[in-house]
Amino acid sequence: MQFLLAFIVAAPLLGAVAALLPAPPGLKGRSPEQAVLRHGVTVTGVILAAAVALTLGFDHDAPSRFQATTDISWIQALNIRIHLGVDGISLPLLLMTALLFFLCALYSYFKLPEGPSPKAFVALLLVLESGTLATFAVLDLMLFFLAFEMVLIPMYFLIARWGGAQRQAAAWKFILYTLLGSVVMLLGLLLIGLNSGTFDMVALASDNGRGLTHTTQMLAVLAIGTGLAVKTPMWPLHSWLPDAHTAAPTVGSVLLAGVLLKMGTYGFVRILLPVTPDGMHTFAPYLGALAAVGIVYGSLACLSLARKGNKGDLKRLIAYSSVGHMGFVLLGIATMTPTGVNGALFANIAHGLITGLLFFLVGALKDRYGTADIDTLAGATGAALYGRAPRLGALLAFAAVASLGLPGLAGFWGEMLALFGAFDPAAGLSRPAFLTYMAVGAFGTLLTAAYLLVVVRRVCMGDPKAGPELALADVHRYEFAAWTPLVALTVLAGLWPATLLGLTDPAVQKLLAGGNA
Repeated sequence: MQFLLAFIVAAPLLGAVAALLPAPPGLKGRSPEQAVLRHGVTVTGVILAAAVALTLGFDHDAPSRFQATTDISWIQALNIRIHLGVDGISLPLLLMTALLFFLCALYSYFKLPEGPSPKAFVALLLVLESGTLATFAVLDLMLFFLAFEMVLIPMYFLIARWGGAQRQAAAWKFILYTLLGSVVMLLGLLLIGLNSGTFDMVALASDNGRGLTHTTQMLAVLAIGTGLAVKTPMWPLHSWLPDAHTAAPTVGSVLLAGVLLKMGTYGFVRILLPVTPDGMHTFAPYLGALAAVGIVYGSLACLSLARKGNKGDLKRLIAYSSVGHMGFVLLGIATMTPTGVNGALFANIAHGLITGLLFFLVGALKDRYGTADIDTLAGATGAALYGRAPRLGALLAFAAVASLGLPGLAGFWGEMLALFGAFDPAAGLSRPAFLTYMAVGAFGTLLTAAYLLVVVRRVCMGDPKAGPELALADVHRYEFAAWTPLVALTVLAGLWPATLLGLTDPAVQKLLAGGNA
């Protein structure tokens, strides 16, 4: 188990180095490009298999205990250690990350985005995977920061070199926002480590803030929370996200929404809730307020983009929908209750699966029509996907109703639990304020249903004979292979939520109790 987790974190880096080397003569296939793309699929597939093996070997009777741990001294002068481990909170995120990277590598093997060398593309993809997996596996504040920062450069180049229109501006906006947030976050992490005498996240969580003054905790929450909020992204620090999603290649958008946004909310749960509980208690009402505003703001922005004549981009619309969905995650965290935090973690996984599928589908639409502009897709009578490409239309409709939180699908449980948590927040938090946030969030679910149903009506419905004649391909085999796992997991998580909640709940109970549960 120890070897498996260390292998999962380190193997993508080794794979990235190997991707840049010449392929052995017997493995070149039809071309060197094919060989390096096959290498990407192989490496991500092996990592996914290792993640599945780790999940099967995980002691599901003790999900609150860190397992597969490695603890080695690294920088003795600063008491920084190479400390790895997973519990019921991080394991689902680790597994989802490995799955999404494998599906993106598989998709790219058949549909590589236009850009420079495939070798560079595969190497950047694997470096990005290593950084994201490490974020969910490390248990040292400084290692967490390094892993958190490790993803910025590869994502910048994926957007800037393989993206679409306005990719340079979007890439610069992405890296400037996230770097600025990370600098502030580093100050907060150093403040905790130097005042407590350790950077070990397990020891800090067990201490539950008792070694930190209230002022120190407030400053740490403000600094670390700002950096995490940028990556989440929380309104009003979200403005980099729509541009990055619109310009990024399809797999870049899938990974940005499905994995990178989860790193911010994971930091709130893993670091701020257990390490600085008093500081979080002070700022929780403000976090809840910003989350509630983000829910409504994201939905209203999507409604505006979906309206006829507004020339809304479908990728941009889904990006704004992420602002709203991540608002539910932040609202659940702000309640500081087991119900709310479990809802936030469930919504994280659901958003990764559903929004990853949505970006795959929109990328396929853009490949077929040459645009993601909703007015162009709709035309005078609708793009009529149900008639022209019925499988593609059905998948788009499925992803839309899953995203709006239809009961029986994954999107429902996380949002419902977050709202339940707001109904009865932690002791000491203003219940009237959180009841207001709950009402605003519930209204946001209605707005979410409204804009997604408008998108389905405009893009999927219409008379296929009334529009221009288009030889529109339905779902290809490689697309079916890449999308089916996301569809299946969305249904399974919706029908059997206890599978995921059984992992997260004991770990959340222990985390909120300061390691004493």
